[in-house]
Amino acid sequence: MNPMAPALQNVDVGVSSILLWGVLPYVVLAIVIGGTIWRYKYDQFGWTTRSSQLYESRILRIASPLFHFGILAVLAGHIMGLFIPSSWTEAVGMTEGMYHFLALSIGTIAGVGTLLGIVLLVWRRRTTGPVFMATTKNDKFMYVMLLAALLTGLATTVISVLDHGVPDYRTTVSPWFRSIWIFQPDVAAMAAAGPSFKLHALWAMALFAIWPFTRLVHAFTAPVHYLFRPYIVYRSRDRGSSSHLAPVRRGWEPVGTQDRVRGTTKAPTGRNRAGRH
Repeated sequence: MNPMAPALQNVDVGVSSILLWGVLPYVVLAIVIGGTIWRYKYDQFGWTTRSSQLYESRILRIASPLFHFGILAVLAGHIMGLFIPSSWTEAVGMTEGMYHFLALSIGTIAGVGTLLGIVLLVWRRRTTGPVFMATTKNDKFMYVMLLAALLTGLATTVISVLDHGVPDYRTTVSPWFRSIWIFQPDVAAMAAAGPSFKLHALWAMALFAIWPFTRLVHAFTAPVHYLFRPYIVYRSRDRGSSSHLAPVRRGWEPVGTQDRVRGTTKAPTGRNRAGRH
């Protein structure tokens, strides 16, 4: 139950709030699911990051880990803040002040690291000739959306610290987000959130709406099959060098012809000597 439920009864929920916080999330979900299925079915060759490591790797070695590990930390923070109710954290002995201190400190570090990583990636892409030539309009639009989502997220953190009159997102945004997944959107909870949180939520939904149609779609692909691939033998031991070695089970066999059987050559027949006519 939302702890702000009595106060939310006085929130004016208009048609715009219903459309933004009650209808739009499901439209975005439909686009994400349908777009991902369409992309996988009709554009599997385009399902790639289009890596540019061959063009430049010095900056990429710094920028890529900063961005990827940072975005994973940001994702973990959002999962904890949006999915886990405050009653759960209080039940394990974490006070509200302790939670906000951890969220502020760790979230700020993760957000700044991610922002620094993406700024370096954009700078590298703009200043490295071959990388810039391989950059499409789709990539540029994607970077703008990512940067805006990160900046609005950091802005909500700063505003919530400086302005104590902003409603706590754990009593507004979080209940609304959880209610979406049970198909009972709490529009009043999101309508009571601060303007910065609303802007961040709208920008995040816009980012997810374009996600399947950009290179970001590779995030949905986990290389699980790598764990089950057979070994590739580049050089094997000589079987004759040691008699106690166990027989090697090969994953393939050489394809021979009728006149060649594993190192032995049959005498050519009269037909073969005569050749083909």
